[in-house]
Amino acid sequence: MATAALGMQKLLQVGTKIVGVGRNYAAHAKELGNAVPKEPVLFLKPTSSYLENGGTILIPHPLDSLHHEVELAVVIGQKARDVPEASAMDYIGGYALALDMTAREIQASAKSAGLPWTVAKGQDTFTPISSILPKSAVPDPDNLELWLKVDDEIRQKGSTKDMMFKIPFLISHISAIMTLFEGDVILTGTPPGVGPVKAGQRVTAGITDLVDVHFNCEIRKRPIN
Repeated sequence: MATAALGMQKLLQVGTKIVGVGRNYAAHAKELGNAVPKEPVLFLKPTSSYLENGGTILIPHPLDSLHHEVELAVVIGQKARDVPEASAMDYIGGYALALDMTAREIQASAKSAGLPWTVAKGQDTFTPISSILPKSAVPDPDNLELWLKVDDEIRQKGSTKDMMFKIPFLISHISAIMTLFEGDVILTGTPPGVGPVKAGQRVTAGITDLVDVHFNCEIRKRPIN
């Protein structure tokens, strides 16, 4: 069992990318004043943004907060290119609980100027993630309760049943655009309730009855030249 768990965790280490899916919950799109999309909104995050459970989320200067977004992460188990939707679930290696930390001010400025979101989404520690759950532990990924607390306050609680674009469609759609490799992760979107978390606060999040994670938040200290 320990060997199997270790093998699952190594999946993240061999992954080449994190594919984020934006606005996949209609209520979240609306809370930010965004149009509900007709096809998945995709963006990329580097694997260097991963943060293991118990780590510290770093808020870059001059910001004093980041927005939390709790998400179901789908971990790819084998190379996937032009995958039919009917067989897409066969390409999953496991699942995880992840946070898509977002520098909202930077994202808003970039969006208004028609620029990419990379700086707002891809910095170190901006993808806190749990250990990987094997597929056998998640018999129905379309009916999972995701939740997130800041300190003791519940901020987000929602179900994956409310995703507009379901997991088989996402894998098929993304694999028709870019090859997915073993260990790649798809972040499937966040339910409503996103908001700021500041230095000194603690984020706890989870998938009910399956996994939970916790992270502290601090201002990132840069070396003085």
